[in-house]
Amino acid sequence: MKQAIHPNYQKVVYMDVNSGFKFLSGSTKGSNETIEWEDGNTYPLIKMETTADTHPFYTGRQKFADKGGRADRFMKKYNMQKEEE
Repeated sequence: MKQAIHPNYQKVVYMDVNSGFKFLSGSTKGSNETIEWEDGNTYPLIKMETTADTHPFYTGRQKFADKGGRADRFMKKYNMQKEEE
C-alpha cells in the first residue's frame, strides 16, 4: 500500500440523538467531541439523527411520532419560528 494516502481508520462511538443509544464501531470520520466508553477509553463521538435503534424499518414501528414533522424539528433545531399567515 502507498503511504500517506489512506484516511485514518479509528474506533468511534455513534450516538442516536433521538434515543440516546450508543455503539462502538470503526470509521474514517472524526469528531471534535469525545466520550468515555464502557471499556474506559475515550473515543470520538459522532451524533446521528437515525440509527437501527430508531429507524422504523429495523424496529417495525415508529418510536418518536410525537416529535413533530421534519419542518417542525428543523425549526426547533435552529431556533427558528414559523411565520404566521
